[in-house]
Amino acid sequence: MRSPLIEATCACQLSLDAAGRSGAENMAIDAALLDRANGTGLSFLRLYRFDPPCLSLGRNEPAARYDHTEIARRGLDVVRRPTGGRAVWHEHEVTYAVAAPVAAFGSLRHAYHTIHERIAAALRSLGADATLAPHQSPPASRVDQPTSCFATPVGGEVLVAGRKLVGSAQVRKGNAFLQHGSILLDGSQEIIAAVSRKPQVTRTVTTLSAELGRRIAWDEVTGAVVRAWGDDITSTHLHPLSHLAPVGIAVKS
Repeated sequence: MRSPLIEATCACQLSLDAAGRSGAENMAIDAALLDRANGTGLSFLRLYRFDPPCLSLGRNEPAARYDHTEIARRGLDVVRRPTGGRAVWHEHEVTYAVAAPVAAFGSLRHAYHTIHERIAAALRSLGADATLAPHQSPPASRVDQPTSCFATPVGGEVLVAGRKLVGSAQVRKGNAFLQHGSILLDGSQEIIAAVSRKPQVTRTVTTLSAELGRRIAWDEVTGAVVRAWGDDITSTHLHPLSHLAPVGIAVKS
């Protein structure tokens, strides 16, 4: 039986962008989809990847937390997301974005849980025992510490065996919202600790390959996500969305 959250309907246009883009271009496209959702009332689901791998910082996260010299030495691509949250290393993952009117889901909280439940259903179809984390407030002592977005589940995140597999963030603009996030396929978030100025908190993170005991491809996971959205997908775009990305989003200290 399907979860009541999955039963919520939100007809959306699907974009599969498998080629890989820079952090600035990906964030500009997501921001443009948010503008389009706010201006037209349409909903969008975008599945994409980063090339080269990229470190993204949350909208209000101080860039001073990170060692710019070490970042430059490693030649890392860095971008600031339009959404909040903490740093994420984007490499071996499926990245998703949903831009839609808030009214399509009823509230931002309901949207967060509904989208995550659909992603969890997709992961369960691949063999992972994915669940949503119960709500809990993050410890106040961790607020000023540099940390990965995957460090601590606080409620509604997608977990496998108590460890975070999907990290997401939201932002609202007018009557619409953008929620995007990373479904970790392989690798780790350890590079965030390597470029942080202060020690990080303990992480509870896993990857889909680790949980399934095998390598898993981007196409396999995106196919499962598309099936989880089912009949809510009204059209599919396989071509790039370069026309939506005129400007990059810079990181400021």
